[in-house]
Amino acid sequence: MPDLASGITLGILGGGQLGRMSALAAARLGISVVIFCPETDSPASLVAAKTIIAAYDDQKALTEFANSCDYISYEFENIPVETISYLETLKKNAVYPSRQLLEVSQDRVREKTFLNRLGIETAEWRALNGKDDYQTLLKDLPFKDFIIKTSRFGYDGKGQIKSGGDLDAFFSQHKNAAFILESMVPFTSEISVIIARDVHGKTETYGSMLNEHKNHILSKTTVPAALTSAQSEQAIGMAQKVADAVNLVGVLTLEMFVHQDGRILANEIAPRTHNSGHWTIDACAVSQFEQHVRTVCGLPVGASARHSDAVMLNLIGADIRQAQDYVNRENACVHLYGKHDIRDGRKMGHVTLLTPKT
Repeated sequence: MPDLASGITLGILGGGQLGRMSALAAARLGISVVIFCPETDSPASLVAAKTIIAAYDDQKALTEFANSCDYISYEFENIPVETISYLETLKKNAVYPSRQLLEVSQDRVREKTFLNRLGIETAEWRALNGKDDYQTLLKDLPFKDFIIKTSRFGYDGKGQIKSGGDLDAFFSQHKNAAFILESMVPFTSEISVIIARDVHGKTETYGSMLNEHKNHILSKTTVPAALTSAQSEQAIGMAQKVADAVNLVGVLTLEMFVHQDGRILANEIAPRTHNSGHWTIDACAVSQFEQHVRTVCGLPVGASARHSDAVMLNLIGADIRQAQDYVNRENACVHLYGKHDIRDGRKMGHVTLLTPKT
């Protein structure tokens, strides 16, 4: 096991708020962080020891990055797989999570196939290659209400359209893309489970967490979620199955639907820390971000037990102006990401409201 007293340097690909919060967690452990991203003045770079600003396919800069780190990870799933492959050749057994997890989570068709092969139920779905393929598929579709998503790079509602929308315009906008068509799930709630797994295969989980969205962006997370014990155990077991299948070292999140008939259906895998787990910074001795740092640096997972129940509120766009209202509120923990350009849909910060457990 690495010796914290001797000093560890962690490299993180990506400079967003998830990288920022991982860097802050690393600092608590005396671990230095080097950020690699193409943007200047990124949220993570403001709290890191060093930032390398370069494109993700710049092999010279990636080599410099690898040489400056003991371990390497990433903070979002759209890092090119080729980048991870190149870094793995430079830093054997020191780049986590694995390329396999990234490949699975970057493509919705591959992701759904992977989940179903594990025996994890999802919405009914079909791979789709474009408008002509859609017209053929529609003739035998066993469900009426559906959503079409680009197979890659869609998030927060981007790159998707529901049945009844302007499909001609959608397909024209996304020429040459691959798609997935999914049946609409009549769900009662959306939940998530976060799991951390270390190099020895030991795991810790957070959740289940109840998630509420506005305009396709997470707005509110409540923990604990109001589920039966059987539902909660099933959700955690599904996340555990995914983590074991990819031999996870690091943190991943499984987003799920609670069907109106009580079933739990998997929706998406995020190969990283997650917005729905931000409350762990304030409600747990070891947050999801510290788990990320611990596991990818070869350290053991910590206990994930929470000392407080929590409600996490995202500050999106102009919501940032509400931050001042929470500064003096009892048991309110304010986190701002250092972003100065306020835009609609941009995650500017979050507030966690704690209710200590008795």
